Amino acid sequence: MTLADQYSSDGCAISFELFPPKTPLGIDALCENVERLMQFRPKYFTCTYGAGGSSQRTTLDVLARVKEITQLPVASHLTCVGSTTEQLCDYLQKATDLGVDYIVALRGDPPKGSSEFTVTEGGLRYANELVELIRARFDHLGIAVAGYPEVHQEAPDAKTDLDNLKRKVDAGSDIIITQLFYDNADFYRFRDDCVAAGINIPIVPGVLPVTNFKQAQRIAGMCKAAIPAGLAAEMGRDDSPEHQFRVGVEHARQQTIDLLENGVPGIHYYVLNKSDAAIELLDGLQLAGQAQ
Repeated sequence: MTLADQYSSDGCAISFELFPPKTPLGIDALCENVERLMQFRPKYFTCTYGAGGSSQRTTLDVLARVKEITQLPVASHLTCVGSTTEQLCDYLQKATDLGVDYIVALRGDPPKGSSEFTVTEGGLRYANELVELIRARFDHLGIAVAGYPEVHQEAPDAKTDLDNLKRKVDAGSDIIITQLFYDNADFYRFRDDCVAAGINIPIVPGVLPVTNFKQAQRIAGMCKAAIPAGLAAEMGRDDSPEHQFRVGVEHARQQTIDLLENGVPGIHYYVLNKSDAAIELLDGLQLAGQAQ
């Protein structure tokens, strides 16, 4: 089944994003959470890696474990940061050898301490070039690219950002997974703009449940995502872990219900290697592949 095919059936296909733990115990805990998430019959799991490719080997190890546990397709993130074309191809070959099915193709953020992206000599400048490379040399891999409902932080305006996305799609992307957002109106506006621009591949909203307000503020600030005033006020009213979890998960649940009612083909959950929030917010919802 191709990556695009995951979104061709009725219902809402879900997927979960992981990140590589720093210790073997962390990987064991991650795998336990993956097993708990399997009750929602996800279509696949993705895994990021550290800035500048610092945890690429761990990412592949995690994906191999997850594939063994779940028997599901798995996707590796891949960025242009700090890599030559030869090194990118080397990683793609290793990923292929380990059974990775899909790639989330990204330009990548500038290294810590830098305000702008710098091209590695012999490397790539843009994500559409990475998509082109994968299509030319590893065409068996499915490709997801990133979309930004609230505009990429480096884009001068929404039109420029959408033009960049169109280049990635035209280069051979299978689906778009969006950056996290907390107001569904931002996603619907983005989706409409994509359709108007001639983008006709599945557009999958990315949702991150807020379970720690300070952490959410930090993450949202990094990716230029606005936290609605009502959610901020309610979470700021009480900093106890129980309150933060309850309010944040309920907001994500209501986001999910609204997205389902508005016909999204799937939802990608940024679960931060945990399962409690996802289990709470997805409990009882009708998703693709689940018993009705």
